[in-house]
Order: sequence, then structure tokens, then C-alpha cells
Amino acid sequence: MTGFHRNEPILLFLGDVVAFLLSLWLTLFIRYWTIPSATLFLTLLTPFAILFFVWAIIFFISGLYEKHTVILKSRLPNIILNAQITNSLIAVLFFYFIPYFGVTPKTNLFIYLVVSFCILLYWRIKGVDILGSKKKENGLLIGSGKEMIELREEVNHNPKYNLKFISSIDLDEVEALDFQEDILKRVYSENIKVVVIDSRNEKSNPILPHLYNLIFSNIKFIDMHRVYEDIFDRVPLSLVKNSWFLENISASPNPVYIFLRRFAEIAISIFLLVITAPFTIFAIIMIKLHDGGVIFSHQNRVGQNNHTIKLLKFRTMDFDDDGKWSGASRENRVTSIGRFLRKSRIDELPQLWNVLRGDISLIGPRPEFLNPVKHYTEQIPYYNIRHIVRPGLSGWAQIYHEQHPHHGIDVDETSNKLSYDLHYIKNQSFLLDIRIALRTIQILLSRKGI
Repeated sequence: MTGFHRNEPILLFLGDVVAFLLSLWLTLFIRYWTIPSATLFLTLLTPFAILFFVWAIIFFISGLYEKHTVILKSRLPNIILNAQITNSLIAVLFFYFIPYFGVTPKTNLFIYLVVSFCILLYWRIKGVDILGSKKKENGLLIGSGKEMIELREEVNHNPKYNLKFISSIDLDEVEALDFQEDILKRVYSENIKVVVIDSRNEKSNPILPHLYNLIFSNIKFIDMHRVYEDIFDRVPLSLVKNSWFLENISASPNPVYIFLRRFAEIAISIFLLVITAPFTIFAIIMIKLHDGGVIFSHQNRVGQNNHTIKLLKFRTMDFDDDGKWSGASRENRVTSIGRFLRKSRIDELPQLWNVLRGDISLIGPRPEFLNPVKHYTEQIPYYNIRHIVRPGLSGWAQIYHEQHPHHGIDVDETSNKLSYDLHYIKNQSFLLDIRIALRTIQILLSRKGI
């Protein structure tokens, strides 16, 4: 889209490569106070290149190659510092415990860690200005509803985009558009270069043929909903109608993707079950010692194609109430050991068995309880479409929708959550699943809830 560099992650990565190489060169210069020879530089380049590859993964997990995170200049120092602390620990382990890659003297490593942090921070702060250095183009926004307002506010108050909406037309506030008065005069008097329009709105239909002639005046036209989804990573709910599903949703995803996904989730689940076995044993012992009750809770949730699945978790409450939030015969409280299991996420480890059985995937829309699903299906149009795919332990909505309700009914926030689920269903791919998995790891390590 105009105003957003689709190649920005690649440009940022290439800039990071240059920053790391420059850091290595400066490290040798500072250490020996002379121009480093090519032989010395190349000698250290191989081990540091391997290290950089690992660091780039940490940067990706930290969100430093995403559209939104990279532009928050006030947060960049903290994000990069946290990433570099992790990278520094990896570097120390890498060079101290793998003699083949040892750096001699070790002073070079510590100089490099300090220099690389300073250069990366400078590059990331100034890099945004470099990537967005193009002169802003004047834009005209034609649409309606809160999505139009959100889009206008995001673009106009964000230096990332080389686009500014200097004029807008709310289709809800006009009876009919006059092309000559409402569009043509604004385009020429305000030097409009980009028109972002809700082409699916009935009120915009009469002017669409007239807009064709403006193409020859080097005016760019972009669909408002496409811009919205590109920026916010979710499907605008005003767009969700029968025709949208026919165009974008298929019940039969790519078979190669399905095979790779299933193979990966089985292998990963088995691996995780093995390495987390000590935590599983610990949870079983602590639950039994605490009150002698049942070990697991079985929660009925809605799975793929609206089939009921039983989600397995360690019991964290006084008794297993199947996730009922109210109406139980007696008050159900979280136990003391249950609070620890929830906070540490140990209570969710048994769900890996659900993954192995094929009830859920590692990645997908989070499965909901039966009663809320019944309520949301009645209140939210097309809510059931999220059940066209297998639910998952973590999903797009879990990592990007911050206000989703954990307990209780909330139609408005669940509608917003649905817009993220639809974005995932529309764009699901192996690479998108990897991105969600890495972001989930980052969230878990930073102790945020999903």
C-alpha cells in the first residue's frame, strides 16, 4: 500500500547486517587502535556470522521486524536492550563453551557487545526516518464508520507512513456524492495523490466510473479495507458479508501446508512433553499433596466444525466445574497451588495431549466454552466461521488482541477478537504459524498473558 513499505522488514534486516559488520570492524579498531587487517576481520567473521543468525532470531521474537513495534521510538531502547541482554548471554555461552568458535582475547567479545548495542540502537532509531524519508503524499479518505476513523488517526499520527489524509468524506453524513464538488475540486485544490475509498459502500458506487479518468492524472486508488487490514492485521468487520467469505475463505486449505503443520505439531508436542515431564510430575505431586483431589480438569470446548472437544488441563480450582463462570452449586475458588500453576503456565501442559490426539493444533483460534459460543453465535454475525479450522493453544487473536475477555460474556470485544481470527483464517500459512509461535514464546518469557 502507499505509505507503508512492504519491504521494510527486509530493509531493517539488511540494516542490522551492516550494523553487525560495522560493530565487528569498530571492535577490532578500538581493541588494537589500528585499521584491522582483512585477515583478522575475516577470521572473526565466521563465528560472529553464526552468532548474528541466532541474534536475528531473537530480534524477530522480540518483534523488531514487525510493522508496529519497530516504529515506537520511545520503546525501542528498552526492546533492544532486552534483546541484547539475551543475545549477550547467548554470545558468552557460545564463545566460552564451544572452543572451536572461541574469540581470543575475550576482551573483543565484550567490546563488541557494547559497540553493537550502541550502533543498533542508533540505526533502529534513525532507520525509521531513513525508511520513511519519502515526502508524504496528500490523501483523500472516503468511507464510513469507526474503521474509517481508526485508519485516519493511525495514518495521520504515525510518522511511519508516507501518506497523510488531509481530507476525508464520511459517507454516513452525506446523502449522495457529487463527483465534481466533493471529489474533483478537492483532488486538484489540495493536490491529492492518493484516494483511499470504501468501494463496497453503496454510496460510492455512482462515482466509481468517474474515478477512472483520474487514473490518467497519476492519482492512485486503494481500497480502504485492504489498507485497514494491512495496517491493523485484522479484517474490518464492516467488510464481513457473504461475498467476503466466498472470496477469501476455503474449507480446504493447501494439503502441503496441512501435512507440514500436522507433522510439525506432532514432533513438537512429543518433544515438549518429554522436556516438561519434570514439571508434569511436580504438578501431579503438588495437587495430590494439597487436597488429594483429581489431577486433571476436563473442559468441554467447541472445536473444528462445531464438534465438542474435551480440553485437558491440570486442576487449579477446588473442583472441576467444566469452566462454568457462574451458577455452580457451591463457590469454586482457585487453589494456592493452582495460582502458581496458572502463573507459570504449567496447568496448560496436558493440552499437548489434545494436540497429539488432533483435538487442537499448536496454532489456531483459541477454543471457547460451549455456552459462550452459543451466545456469541446468536449475537455476532458469522461467529461460527472461526470453527472452520482446528482451534489452537495460541493464535493471532491471543497475541494481538489485548482486550479479549477471559471470564464472562463480552460481545463487543469478542467481535473485535473475531476480526483477528478471520485475518488468520484468511492468511493461514506455515510461515504465519511460525511467526505466531515465536511471538507466543516472547510473550510467555515476558510473563504477559495470552
